[in-house]
Parts: sequence; C-alpha cells; structure tokens
Amino acid sequence: MGKFETKLAEMGVKLPDAPAPAANYVPYVQVGDMVYVSGQISSDDSGLLTGKLGDDLDTAAGAAAARRCAISLLAQVKAACGGDLDRLVRVVKLGGFVNSTPDFTEQPQVINGASDLLAEALGDAGKHARAAVSAASLPLGVAVEIEGIFQIA
Repeated sequence: MGKFETKLAEMGVKLPDAPAPAANYVPYVQVGDMVYVSGQISSDDSGLLTGKLGDDLDTAAGAAAARRCAISLLAQVKAACGGDLDRLVRVVKLGGFVNSTPDFTEQPQVINGASDLLAEALGDAGKHARAAVSAASLPLGVAVEIEGIFQIA
C-alpha cells in the first residue's frame, strides 16, 4: 500500500474495486496526464444512497453520500493509474450534483463531504476547484453524483 491508501486506511476507508459504468460510456478517459472520471453516484456496501435533500434527507446525510462518491472517484483514479494511487498528483476539479428540492440551498455543505475526505486523505494534492449544484433528480434516485478531473504522473 502506498502513502495515499495508507492514509485512507488510517481514516477507516478501503477503496472498493472501481465501479463499472451503468450505460454506454467509459468510467474515465485519460488525456496526457489528466484523468476525467465520469460521475460516480452515491452508494455503499448496502446499495444505493437515495433520497432528496430538503425533503427526506438532511445535509449531514447528503455529505455522507458525497463522501461515498469521493471514495468511488478515488477507486476510478486508482484503476486509471494501474493500481498505484500514489501516481495521483492532484485533484483538479470536482463537479457535484445534489438531488434537492427547489428551496434547498446547502449544496456546498453537501459536497463538502467529498472535498473534506479528499483534503484529509491526500493533503495538498486533494485541494481542488469545484462546483456544487442542485438537480431536480439524479439517476436511480441517488442523493449525490460527483464527477472529477485529476492529474496523474
């Protein structure tokens, strides 16, 4: 295990196998030293994390769902790096989508679940630009979907 996975393990996080795409797209595309990871939906070992923020989910539950998306993003980056997550140079940008009611305004706090995990696990390499936006619905009713851009060596 490299330094990033060791830190994740200290945090109680074990990267799963990279999730397979659910439709006609690829999980990531590498162009030069950049890896563009397709949107990862919120799920854990028990299945999909579904719901709507501002209705049946609160901000803390949304942040936990976003954290799970970040774990899936890192699993995809690890796959793109041939199994060596330490090839990750930095997280460049996240695009976060939050399944929320029209009056819900805490999308940034929800996506902080992903941002906080990446900063804690990766240090400066985990600090990134991002967007956090509301969506009227997301695939399969999930609470959060996050896509990412990463630089690798």
